[in-house]
Amino acid sequence: MSLACLRSNRDVPRHSDCDGFRKTDADKSRERRKLVTVGEGGCGKTCLLAVFTGRPFPQQYVPTVLHTYVTRVHIGDQTMLEISLWDSPGQEDYDRLRPISYPNTDVVLICFSLVQPDSLVNVVERWNPEAEHFCPRVPIILVGTKKDLRNKVDAVEDRRKPVTSFEGRLVAEKIGAFAYLECSALTMEGVHQVFQTAVIAAVKMSGARRPQRSAYCNLF
Repeated sequence: MSLACLRSNRDVPRHSDCDGFRKTDADKSRERRKLVTVGEGGCGKTCLLAVFTGRPFPQQYVPTVLHTYVTRVHIGDQTMLEISLWDSPGQEDYDRLRPISYPNTDVVLICFSLVQPDSLVNVVERWNPEAEHFCPRVPIILVGTKKDLRNKVDAVEDRRKPVTSFEGRLVAEKIGAFAYLECSALTMEGVHQVFQTAVIAAVKMSGARRPQRSAYCNLF
């Protein structure tokens, strides 16, 4: 299956639309997949989804409650895939609301910030256990965000060292991720590859068990 021509078409966002997308008679035959992003509040999930769907990079941080978007991508030259993108809240105040986003998910993006080392720790302690609980047979892609800030000392939380690619890959192996990638929503570096990989995972792994930890695929 070729994904060389993966392209995103802009669509109107649907906020708190619990079915992810509305089905019409005209699009019943179109293949659909559902993607959910999880991770700490402020780690870059919303920015990643915004720029992928053709929207401006958000200039201010506004905590997400629960937003959904629908976009269509072309796989190769002919096949069109409709993707429901769920932007879930990362704050603990919304722990009871977030499970609404998980049913019928085809792929989970666990995001963390490369300049917030604690957000990677929480991948292991919080986000992966939650994803495994609600989506036990669903492939997970680990995504390091804010890559453009990695080499800017003032941007790293508490002046600590930023997360290295090696550290990210170790965590990806530990949680049995389908892939590990890094990106910057601001510069668009790696954004296309994140969603290209997500589509591969959603299509190929639908209905299958997540890969064993030894089968981890490093695409960074």
